[in-house]
Amino acid sequence: MHLHATVIASGSVGGAHGPISMLQAVILGVLQGVSELFPVSSLGHTVLFPSLFGWHSVVKVQSNPESWWLAFVVMLHVGSAIGLLIYFWRDWVRIITAWFATLAKRRIETPAERLAWLIVVGSIPTGILGLLLEHPLRVALAKPEAAAFFLILNGFVLLAAERLRRRSEVRILAARHGAKEEGSRKLDTLGYKEASLIGVVQSTALIAGISREGVCMTAGLVRGMDHEDSARFAFLLATPIILAAGLFKFSDLTGHLGNGIRGQAVVAAVCAAVTAVISVRFLMNYFKTRTLTPFGIYCILFGVAMAIVTAVD
Repeated sequence: MHLHATVIASGSVGGAHGPISMLQAVILGVLQGVSELFPVSSLGHTVLFPSLFGWHSVVKVQSNPESWWLAFVVMLHVGSAIGLLIYFWRDWVRIITAWFATLAKRRIETPAERLAWLIVVGSIPTGILGLLLEHPLRVALAKPEAAAFFLILNGFVLLAAERLRRRSEVRILAARHGAKEEGSRKLDTLGYKEASLIGVVQSTALIAGISREGVCMTAGLVRGMDHEDSARFAFLLATPIILAAGLFKFSDLTGHLGNGIRGQAVVAAVCAAVTAVISVRFLMNYFKTRTLTPFGIYCILFGVAMAIVTAVD
């Protein structure tokens, strides 16, 4: 049972275009730019959508130890990271300048300097766990059935985050750290142990179906931050990790795995970057007044639907 729209089907044959067509590349690039930043799991969607569209050649290689898919995913992530850098470039100028300032004076004084080190501390566990677990988790779990299950789990995590943030102990924690409003604390009051914990939580996004943005926001909300600051920290924390992971595996694209898909990968990266800028702009406005609840409901419904589709297949 597959969704076979004519326009999708027309791009499902590699043929002379290589193992993936330009149309497929554009679709997956746009999908990456949305799902990487929305709390709905980009990895889960890039595993599930080829199955949904009947792209059998793509589905077959996704969990292979070595395949052209690895090289293609590298460029998807580089594209979304570039989109984040474009949107937050002023923040990153301040953060990098502040970080070098702390090295020169050997102390942390300003909120920007503290944020710089929070990002460093939060990135360390994610980087270590990513190096250790990315390959075995992808081989074991980059399958439609597993992605559907974890997407459902991701939905329940998002719904639980909204419930937990209303607990009295979270409000008390926020009050102790200078809450901006009832139930929220300032980002620059986040502790280094808390940032490290959020970094560990972020590493669960190595599992297809678990959202990097979603789990980071969940951790931030549980520690008393509001939705806007939780989203901002999640985006900033994700940027160096996504970019580093893409650059670390860039040799996959330039090596033999990239044969036949380099042009498609570049097109997908451009689409991912443009869509990421639009997505993050929307989300930073959205989280000023709204919650994770709609995304949690979407993940559960889409995950259940895909579980049924994959079971029928």
